[in-house]
Amino acid sequence: MAVATAAALTVAACGGSDDTAGGGSAEVTLWMYPVIADQDASIAFWDQVEADFESANEDIDLTIELLPWEGRDEKIATAIAAGQGPDLVLLTPDQTLQYQVTGGLKPVDGAVEDSRDAYLPSALDVVTFEDELYGVPIYHTSTTTVYNTALFEAAGITEMPTTWEDVLAAAPALAANGVAVMDYAGSPEMTLNLSFYPLLWQAGGSVFTEDGSDVAFDGPEGVAALQFLLDLQEAGGLPADAATKPNAVDGGPLGNGTAAMGFALAAFEVEQMRAGVGAENVVVGAPLTGEEQVTFGIPGVLALTSISDDDDAAFEVASYISSPEVAVELNEAAGTFPARTDVEPPAGDEAITALNDALQYARPGEVTPTARQVMAVLSAQLQAALQGSKSAEDALADAAEEARDLIARGG
Repeated sequence: MAVATAAALTVAACGGSDDTAGGGSAEVTLWMYPVIADQDASIAFWDQVEADFESANEDIDLTIELLPWEGRDEKIATAIAAGQGPDLVLLTPDQTLQYQVTGGLKPVDGAVEDSRDAYLPSALDVVTFEDELYGVPIYHTSTTTVYNTALFEAAGITEMPTTWEDVLAAAPALAANGVAVMDYAGSPEMTLNLSFYPLLWQAGGSVFTEDGSDVAFDGPEGVAALQFLLDLQEAGGLPADAATKPNAVDGGPLGNGTAAMGFALAAFEVEQMRAGVGAENVVVGAPLTGEEQVTFGIPGVLALTSISDDDDAAFEVASYISSPEVAVELNEAAGTFPARTDVEPPAGDEAITALNDALQYARPGEVTPTARQVMAVLSAQLQAALQGSKSAEDALADAAEEARDLIARGG
């Protein structure tokens, strides 16, 4: 996702409650991130949310601070450890467990006590630990496969590839035209949830064992997923800099017409691709199929930090932002999808319809306390394989050895 420059909507003390600002009896600070890719639109949206909430809740002063995705984990961890930070923070499910196990979060059941049945069960289940809820879902992401049909047709291919076999078969014809059949972002800064993990799941594999006590990505399914990438690379089917490139569509291979398809794109990236190569050439399809048909999609949740000293006020904020009224506008602005059953998906064209349909194949990643650390270890080894210094088997075996040491040491 696009990295936005940090922008604070208002200035106020972080965390805690007093009655010094705006005449309210409680202060709540929320750290929000650029789920709305356009920075100006993001500022305007959250400024309006803040104003509307305070109009309806005169006893609570809400401060929404917009921060960049970059360096998010480090900033949140530092703030919680120092006791100087937000009351509420937007997290992903794996981050939620990571901070929950270290005592950095409080349960938020109180924020949904009157509306729990309205949420998608999967959106709640993935942030429920030890029978307590640790995140209030405010949106759901969806990703799927997107094609530049003009590039396929120029290579004599009229049926868009929907399986791994199709993608491999199409690679040589596209490579002959100087086009990679599939984009791939191998930069270690890139989340594997949008690069390697969907392929691993499509191969029938998983990152961790079912109980989370060990890694499983070094099994035959993981080897098959990485070998699929290496076979594509050998056939000229990946961008030349796939081992180091980020996932940017705007200005990247998908946006400039040198890659023919992406396999885990969100709605805003579809729009960027349309702007780059022409809307008439962009078709949004279903998730790719390997052994299984899978893609990535997660709820974004508001989590209550241990810093908060007015939980009831924070619950009011979380309940308001997750309400149908706000959710409709947020999904429209961000290109995301409802985390509630009582909210209609955003109106739109066939791309929005396809992304909404893809939710049935979406996995939220694998939630364990060491998920982020293991991801970093695995990213480096995947890059080594793509750079030609290791085989698929050796890269994954080396990553697994290091990851098991991390798990044994508790991260």
